Amino acid sequence: MIKGKKVTAIILAAGDSIRYGKNRNKNFEAINEENTVLSYSLNEFNKNNYIDNIIIATKPNEVENVKQIISRQNLSKQANIVFGGGERKDSVYNAIKETDSDIVIIHDGARPVIRQEYIDKCIESMDEFKGVTMGVKATDTIKIANDNNVVVNSTQRSNTWAIQTPQCFERKTLLKMHEKYKDEEVTDDCMLLEKDNYKIKVIEGDYTNIKITTANDLGVIKGIINKGK
Repeated sequence: MIKGKKVTAIILAAGDSIRYGKNRNKNFEAINEENTVLSYSLNEFNKNNYIDNIIIATKPNEVENVKQIISRQNLSKQANIVFGGGERKDSVYNAIKETDSDIVIIHDGARPVIRQEYIDKCIESMDEFKGVTMGVKATDTIKIANDNNVVVNSTQRSNTWAIQTPQCFERKTLLKMHEKYKDEEVTDDCMLLEKDNYKIKVIEGDYTNIKITTANDLGVIKGIINKGK
């Protein structure tokens, strides 16, 4: 299936970074003298043999920042910018409307420690599934509580996953689900397909593929990247 299929990488960099706590977009933070957080994600997808082109979703007032990052990279693939929306799903929807690819692979720009093998595995799994995601098995016991913070259930840890990106989808299916459930509140795109009972494949990744959420996470990321040099 993958042979002859066009693949677009969508990198999300339009979040508010509220929990980051520094009143600036964490995607633009410097990891070293050469690269920002977004640069690392951008370069990994640019290097991948399956990827045909890249779309970056960002805030309208931060387009120039992204353009500067793109201009500093020696990209071999076309990288375009779309305006992000008020929520994550709005940014994804804006991006998937701007491509005619068969497959889209969606990644949080703030997960810069992404490996080529994970990009490959996600795309290659599209032979069998309409949606695929990276994830890691939960290391803690997860309990479900009601609105009063009273436990109503506990998950089986061996079957409980912390979901990451990248996530990969058949574009026309994802577009259809976005339009069908445009008023639904979701935190990732897999949830849209789940609403129509599509099977989602989880590929086990690793715990270094963290998303920068707080300022402390940036230090962890720098440690991981510098250790790998």
